[in-house]
Amino acid sequence: MATTIDRLDCWVLRAPIAEPVANAFGAMSNRPAVFLRVSASDGATGWGEVFSNLLDQRTRQMAIQCGEPGPFAQITGAVDQALWDMAARRANLPLWQLLGGSSGRVRVYASGIGPDKVVAVALAKHAEGYRAFKLKVGFGAARDVANLAAMREALGPDAVIMCDANQAWSPTDAAARIAELAPYKPYWIEEPIGADQPHAAWRNLAQASPVPLAAGENLRGEPAFTEAIEAGYLRFVQPDVGKWGGITGGLVVARQAQAKGIAYCPHWLAGGVGLAASLHALAGSGTPGGWAEVDANPNPLREQVFPLTVVDGWATLSDAPGLGVAPDLQALASYQVVV
Repeated sequence: MATTIDRLDCWVLRAPIAEPVANAFGAMSNRPAVFLRVSASDGATGWGEVFSNLLDQRTRQMAIQCGEPGPFAQITGAVDQALWDMAARRANLPLWQLLGGSSGRVRVYASGIGPDKVVAVALAKHAEGYRAFKLKVGFGAARDVANLAAMREALGPDAVIMCDANQAWSPTDAAARIAELAPYKPYWIEEPIGADQPHAAWRNLAQASPVPLAAGENLRGEPAFTEAIEAGYLRFVQPDVGKWGGITGGLVVARQAQAKGIAYCPHWLAGGVGLAASLHALAGSGTPGGWAEVDANPNPLREQVFPLTVVDGWATLSDAPGLGVAPDLQALASYQVVV
């Protein structure tokens, strides 16, 4: 008898935090996550996380009908993660190995630093083993420059420091803002302008910028990534397993990027299931030059689900089957939201 998918369960969680996590367009006063478990008729299970394929074609018309393509892409991305987790568990292999990776070691960076206490946070993450750090910018030219200068002085001339503007600047202002940051040698500038700006605006900015550009977390669909990669303005591409495509879509993007000499750097800033999926996707991609994002801000839904040890800038995934994680729902019960 053929194995079928019998059940899909979701848990909506929201963890309070002492200090809001800010970026250029707003702030989070808590840390949300939606964990998803797929169960099959033979008893196999797999986990995924929604950001709140290739299943997206099957929901395309429904998404257009209700005018909500984003949530549909996020849901199918999480289902894709869970099915890969299930497949690797069945094979009794870690997912990175099932995907064809030769090693479970992945290069990571501490993300989401700023706009306050940037030096203290960066040094604390350095003490935890991180050797690359991403600063939030887009809070005004003076503050952005002061924060980057302070981090550069504290971390030294050889530290890798990325900057993320979260689409804060207009195409007419972005070149000037990047030029002000450039003396402090940022490794990349992420989303300096809107993800929906035309390719011509991105190309013009890339030609004017002394700093390489990164983007991808807010692109949806394989054609959008293909167009951006072919347009030639990105040096780092950042699909998000919980926003679109899951692991399958991310690997398609990774291989397209590799052919153009662009680094695959999966985006992730939520809970522990999606973080595990992101790291396995990078390790399994076999593509060089990539970095995996690890949020520097407190998040019980990450820390209690997928605790990570970083040694000299690298994390090593376990040899446990699948993603190697399964949320302890009893331990997380106080964060569960009844919907």
